[in-house]
Amino acid sequence: MAEARTVAFHTLGCKLNFSETSTLSRMLEKEGFEKKEFDDQADVYVINTCSVTDNADKECRQIVRRIQRKAPESLVVITGCYAQLKPKQIAEIPGVNLVLGAAEKFNLVRHIRELSKGDSAKICSCDIEEVTGFNSSFSINDRTRTFLKVQDGCDYNCSFCTIPQARGKSRSDSIENVIKNVEHLASHGVKEIVLTGVNLGDFRPPAHQRGVLRKTPSNEGDNFFSLIKELEKTDGIKRFRISSIEPNLLNNEIIEFVANSDKFMPHFHIPLQSGSNRILGLMRRRYKRELYAERVGLIKTLMPHCCIGVDVIVGFPGESDEDFKETFDFLHSLDISYLHVFTYSERDNTHALAIKPVVPMNVRHERNKSLRNLSYMKMQYFTQQHHGQNRKVLFEGHENKGMMEGYTDNYIKITTPYRQEWVNEIVEWKV
Repeated sequence: MAEARTVAFHTLGCKLNFSETSTLSRMLEKEGFEKKEFDDQADVYVINTCSVTDNADKECRQIVRRIQRKAPESLVVITGCYAQLKPKQIAEIPGVNLVLGAAEKFNLVRHIRELSKGDSAKICSCDIEEVTGFNSSFSINDRTRTFLKVQDGCDYNCSFCTIPQARGKSRSDSIENVIKNVEHLASHGVKEIVLTGVNLGDFRPPAHQRGVLRKTPSNEGDNFFSLIKELEKTDGIKRFRISSIEPNLLNNEIIEFVANSDKFMPHFHIPLQSGSNRILGLMRRRYKRELYAERVGLIKTLMPHCCIGVDVIVGFPGESDEDFKETFDFLHSLDISYLHVFTYSERDNTHALAIKPVVPMNVRHERNKSLRNLSYMKMQYFTQQHHGQNRKVLFEGHENKGMMEGYTDNYIKITTPYRQEWVNEIVEWKV
């Protein structure tokens, strides 16, 4: 495959996927490949898939068909979570040349070199139990914010989730290497880093790396709190954000630390999934709603201006009208800022498939709509509370119809006429 010199990427799913795609792209560019936009013609197309969206298969097929119409001679590589979960299904899609599972994703360069168009689709995958290594990744492009992966995989066994099957056991980068990446990003002018992972609060450096920074033998205490304390000391990066953290892992010391930090922004994203303790039990979540309310209460006591985002699943099997009302009322009562609402969709090989009764799809959609309306009202209220206040805004580089966007420290989106001198600058702003 020595003649292939251009590559285009398409990413489905989460911030973690975007950070990994960015890293794969840099690896290929280092090998002499020229990166193209996905809508352009390229020799190789790489699709980094997600298993969370309920139409992953349909989405994948549509994208491959688009490539076939546009560039029938090109090679198509599918990787990511869906590629790990359903490799055979993907290999059967007409036009797919290579399917790379979790263990082989970062060997992309070697696999592309060995590919030929005439071959039948090749699957390079393995049992997820064999995936033990950690590959650090970050996105770096014209955006002011960079997503930095510091943790991967998950040891939790929520009854609705396939992520442990797609990404394997929880594993993390070393604190030393995270700091090295942060310094590299700072040297490229990045102002804000969003720390990402599958289960970020479960950050635990590899055993042989623990205690490196404190020169103690094997410090079992190294955890997510250790990491953020070290990051606070680094130079160059003005802002850090914690992308998403489980309520049972967001302990008081982390909240108090952020409240007193110069660099960690007053913004948390905390998955709830349901406001009904009965449903939380069926979901195999590791907390009850009382703990969640406690965490939100402490955050708002220490940082009344803090933005809090919440993940919720509606229509989970067994969720009655009463359970949903509990969730709605609970969220309504909490001092949160916005919701990410997911309509439950069935996943193969999950325990939730055995739970009855199944909630009709039209009811799931009604509940989704109801919570999205609540989210809109919560965000309006949160924003109004800050009208007239001065807050620091980091403006992004892309221009859209003469306008530019940026976010305040507490994640309020600001749109204003484009000014070149504000790009990637933190500006004092009256909301």
